[in-house]
Amino acid sequence: MVRDAPSDSQVPWGVDALEGAITQPAWRSLPSWYLIASEDRMIPPAAQHAMAERAGSTVSEVAASHSVYVSQPQAVASIIKEAAAAR
Repeated sequence: MVRDAPSDSQVPWGVDALEGAITQPAWRSLPSWYLIASEDRMIPPAAQHAMAERAGSTVSEVAASHSVYVSQPQAVASIIKEAAAAR
């Protein structure tokens, strides 16, 4: 059988996943980086700033839409490199 549609590789997740409990979120103890997309119309920049601050993230900001990885791949690669170098 040849599989070429993305849906062919997708499997349903179990309802048990809804009952999972996280006792120690990683963002509370591990360093994190956040790339704010200032032109995002899905997640308002103010909400992005709040989430980044809550997580104690190192923040970078770029004028981009919600699909920042498509429109600004260099900015995404840069923050990944920065995070990797810090670890």
